Amino acid sequence: MNETTGRRRGRVRAAAAALCLLAGALSAAAAGGSPAAALAPPITITADDLSTWQTNGIVWSMAASEDGVVYTGGTFSTVRPPGAASGTSEQPAVNFAAFDAATGAPTDCSLSFTLSSGTATVRSLVLSPDGKTLYAGGRFGSVNGVGVSNIAAIDTATCTPRQNFKVAVSATVRALAVTDDTVYLGGDFNTVAGQTRKKFAAVTTGAALKPWKADTDEVGRAVEVTPDGRHVVIGGDFFTVNNTTTHALAVVDATTGALAKSYPGFIPNASTVQDLTSDAKQFYTANEGTGGGVFDGRIALDLTTFDQVWRDTCLGATQALLVHNGVLYSGSHAHDCASMGEFPDQPRKHLLAQSVNDPKLLPWFPDTNDGIGEPVGPRVMAQTDKGGHHYLWVGGEFTTVNSKAQQGLTRFADGPDTGAPWVPNVSLSTVVPGRVDVDWQTSFDTDDGVLTYRIYKDGASTPVHTTTGYSVFWDRPQLRWTDTDVAPGETHTYRISASDGINTSAKSPAATAVVTSAAEAYPARVIADGASLYWRYDEGTSTFAADTTGNLDNGFLRNAPSYRQTPAAVSGPSTAIGFNGTDEYAYSNKRHAKPASFSVETWIKTTTTRGGKIIGFGNMTMENSAQYDKHVYMLNNGRLTFGVYSGGTRTVSTPAAYNDGAWHHVVATQGSGGIALYVDGQLRASNPLYTSNEDYPGYWRVGGDSLASWPNRPTSNFFAGQIDETAVYPTALSSSKIAAHYALRTGG
Repeated sequence: MNETTGRRRGRVRAAAAALCLLAGALSAAAAGGSPAAALAPPITITADDLSTWQTNGIVWSMAASEDGVVYTGGTFSTVRPPGAASGTSEQPAVNFAAFDAATGAPTDCSLSFTLSSGTATVRSLVLSPDGKTLYAGGRFGSVNGVGVSNIAAIDTATCTPRQNFKVAVSATVRALAVTDDTVYLGGDFNTVAGQTRKKFAAVTTGAALKPWKADTDEVGRAVEVTPDGRHVVIGGDFFTVNNTTTHALAVVDATTGALAKSYPGFIPNASTVQDLTSDAKQFYTANEGTGGGVFDGRIALDLTTFDQVWRDTCLGATQALLVHNGVLYSGSHAHDCASMGEFPDQPRKHLLAQSVNDPKLLPWFPDTNDGIGEPVGPRVMAQTDKGGHHYLWVGGEFTTVNSKAQQGLTRFADGPDTGAPWVPNVSLSTVVPGRVDVDWQTSFDTDDGVLTYRIYKDGASTPVHTTTGYSVFWDRPQLRWTDTDVAPGETHTYRISASDGINTSAKSPAATAVVTSAAEAYPARVIADGASLYWRYDEGTSTFAADTTGNLDNGFLRNAPSYRQTPAAVSGPSTAIGFNGTDEYAYSNKRHAKPASFSVETWIKTTTTRGGKIIGFGNMTMENSAQYDKHVYMLNNGRLTFGVYSGGTRTVSTPAAYNDGAWHHVVATQGSGGIALYVDGQLRASNPLYTSNEDYPGYWRVGGDSLASWPNRPTSNFFAGQIDETAVYPTALSSSKIAAHYALRTGG
């Protein structure tokens, strides 16, 4: 289980006024639209990290003053300038440092938190409402040589420990919150000032223990005073508060500690509350779990009723929360948000944003790495204003920010926005005579979902077409513009740029097409027979496999397969693609429901003796799937197997091998007549009893995915060879249609 601090600011910043929420994804084939804004409302913080000093260890805690000073605590011994490598240009900073919010540079406030034996650490920082006192909690025995016991008060005017605030706390303090007259603390302790206080306690700002009691059976990690001052929200690992069952979360009376709201069964037993924050109407929890069936996301609860307003169900423990202008920013290591309609399981993302009204993820995606320690990336957030700008600071275990070396600390601001969107990936299609279909994969911008695209034709400086489209990193839909101002035999080039309203990408490399006067026979028949996805692999070096059908279900190409392979499977100007059999594959941008009936069709050419998956359906995109069937795979001996899962693996296999280095046409179907596998236009294997398949939403994948537990599993999950003309249909193709497709391989 990960360990983090619960800590809170001295005063709650009120939420901003009403929000202008995104209306939702725009049509993939939009013909026009309003220009993109630089930041997607209600986001007001850019994803561009600012130059900031670094630590040589973990930042666990932060507090930001109204005059633009950011205090940081943790487990570190030095700080160094931005860009400096670890061990260079360092200056001492023993578990504490203060920084100018606007410059990212240290101030002259220097404190040393130490312990006579063991490792000292500062786990919580909070400022008094008047900003004159900084309270620090953690595991330490002295501050600048002044003896203390895991909690201290610092005079911010002189940056010295207050001698008149001495409270003996028996173990680590992980959470602090403060009002005008009371300091609430949570942690590992069982005694405070010599009296029993289990995991939570309250003292006066003059260091006298208060009778307030909210005893719990396990560690306290977070404390938040409600804006009206009447209640205290507590979070942690506990299962009881004052001997009443309530796991990980509770609301207690601010004067007595009596339980005001319990949450039995509300959070799974294997999950905890790591952080709390609030605005004028709601409070929010950051949750972490270990094992199966856990809850790792965020919950919004009403401050009047203390009941849930919403919860997200992303997996990847949330460590830190911050509210600004109606947006809940969070630090986590989210890796799977598919359960709430967002990204499927994939490499971790560490910084996210959501409206306070809705768990849907907003298009704000700066990122860190996991870093050192446990490691989980960000651990704490703070915010303040200075010099006309608002700053969001993030601390934690990370050693990179936005793919650049940066340890322990980073910061973001409300401007300027300097990051341009990615250059669009472009593909041209001339399947239909007398026109050119200009297709492109929408780009990605770290802090704007709606981007403006401009198409330039034949080297002109003025765009021939402008449109907008919505995209996020896991959903980059295909857009299309059809140029009919062309004539057969003409050659035309096209380039596309993407803009967020302020920053514009470079234009894409020139793509060239010759306008055809007659339809290509093979692709025309595939489309006429109802293909819902059709990848021809005619792109150059990009991550894009354009869908030739009107459904625009483009493919993501992973790990740079070999493009423009010739000769292709079908005569004409088309090319094939090559996969290495190790890690290269393609997956559909769109997530699909289980098909009742379907056909998959593709061409293969290989000499592999390691087998591998050729085409299939899986529930993941950036990782090998945990659910997978509706697939065709090659055995080590070159035979082909088609399988679905229906209470068990149901397969049919060809008697012959097809790893002979020649092109082969492969079609697998399932419908009311069962499953069938065709090769080179002929039925090679079938079973009329297998009429159903596994029910889960997923993605079509080509070139590789998991094959664990399937019969005669080959050596490799991934296919080594060339693939061409991949199509998926929502019906079981007839044998006559399949034979007709094969017959058209030479364009006849």
